[in-house]
Amino acid sequence: MTALDTVEVKEGVDQETVDAVKELSGNYKYGWETEIEMEFAPKGVNPDIVRLISKKNNEPEWMTEWRLSAFERWEKIEEPTWAMVNYPDIYYYARPKSMEEKPKSLDEVDPKLLATYEKLGIPLKEQMILAGVEGAEDAPAEGRKVAVDAVFDSVSVGTTFQKELEKAGVIFCSISEAIENHPELVKKYLGSVVPPSDNFYATLNSAVFSDGSFVYIPPGVRCPMELSTYFRINAENTGQFERTLIIADKGSYVSYLEGCTAPKRDTAQLATAGFITL
Repeated sequence: MTALDTVEVKEGVDQETVDAVKELSGNYKYGWETEIEMEFAPKGVNPDIVRLISKKNNEPEWMTEWRLSAFERWEKIEEPTWAMVNYPDIYYYARPKSMEEKPKSLDEVDPKLLATYEKLGIPLKEQMILAGVEGAEDAPAEGRKVAVDAVFDSVSVGTTFQKELEKAGVIFCSISEAIENHPELVKKYLGSVVPPSDNFYATLNSAVFSDGSFVYIPPGVRCPMELSTYFRINAENTGQFERTLIIADKGSYVSYLEGCTAPKRDTAQLATAGFITL
């Protein structure tokens, strides 16, 4: 029995939609879970959790204050009536313990993390880069090039082909790296399209977003390869609050694809609450 068999359907959701989702879930091939040692923040959300997330990401004070301002606003917004979320019972931050320090070789990477990438169909070179192995960027690439930023629960594990993209002036990295290394761009564009005051979930995301992707394409530049962000939600009772910021300057071109998979659960949970700003 799955969550879809037992969950109470709220008013306004037709049975045809429920039946269609049930049918699709039976063919879902990414419903497995990786058994890996994780580090969690305490359950629930409050100013201390917001500060903890900011600290885990090594953020400057201005970013912490931006988050806290959004959280203060969120506490005053009425929750949507259609939501079925127990917010105090969610982990708002989770990362593999093996990612506390950057591995220097494939031998130092948690084998379960590598097995996850392999099962998801990510080639060995990209496994090395996504696992954060130093020097992996210099390994020969095979076939079609698609730069990938892989996010596992609350952290970006790694981003592929960054050096090659930099040659074209393109910045592709995690949003946490961008806040640290490109603060002037983040300050200018973060919340410029969807402000923290826009809606209940935009405000919550602004307070607790953990990771996501950052893209900058200079004026008149055509990005030399496709870009993609892959979000893998693995831990149970964890909300994945991704934040992606794409800046395509005047006359530039970029192709971007975002995907997400997660294990099948027998309980309803907040699987994702994020958005892309272009």
